[in-house]
Amino acid sequence: MKYDPEIRMASDPDVYPPSEDSILLIESMDVREGERVLEVGCGSGVVSIHCAKNGCVVCAGDINPKAVDLARRNADDAGISMDVVETDVYSTVEGVFDTIVFNLPYLPVDEEGLLAKAWSGGPDGLGPLPELLSGSDVHLAPGGRIVIVVSSLMDGHELEMALDGWGVKIIGEQKLFFEKLSVLELRHRFRMPGPPRPPPWDTVWTPAPPARRTSPRA
Repeated sequence: MKYDPEIRMASDPDVYPPSEDSILLIESMDVREGERVLEVGCGSGVVSIHCAKNGCVVCAGDINPKAVDLARRNADDAGISMDVVETDVYSTVEGVFDTIVFNLPYLPVDEEGLLAKAWSGGPDGLGPLPELLSGSDVHLAPGGRIVIVVSSLMDGHELEMALDGWGVKIIGEQKLFFEKLSVLELRHRFRMPGPPRPPPWDTVWTPAPPARRTSPRA
């Protein structure tokens, strides 16, 4: 997809705004007309709105009720029709999707507050990734994919362990001052045609350097 800066996005001080990682995610994804997309952690709704503008049938969710309200408002202002729900990963989500997308809270920090939920991924930076993957058995269509943003600041070993059993393709990368961001497309190897292949691990999985930054993440 192509990021459209002409889409006007309202903001809220308690909601993660469209940032470098949001734009990287949008521009790394290709979608098709009629594709069923679930975005977990939608924040302002910028990724979901771009998917809907490109013909996808979209459900957007966030644990932050202020993000839910903001995403609905931004979708209405953009003339976009999409479902927006308050949910903790899949807790209130219904249905099956071709693509599940999540700009993860990937910083290895423990911070409290509504806004901090957008970047605080705990000591290893994985945050809700294990829950996202395990719950996909219910919500991901056969042959479907999960698209996530990960950071070189995450615990590389823990990330590799979490992605065991998944075919991994790097579809986007961006180097920032403190880190490298990667957009990963995941497909369950047991649901893929042909023999399973090991994931093409990249230097992004090298253990994080000691320098760590705090919020905001981008």
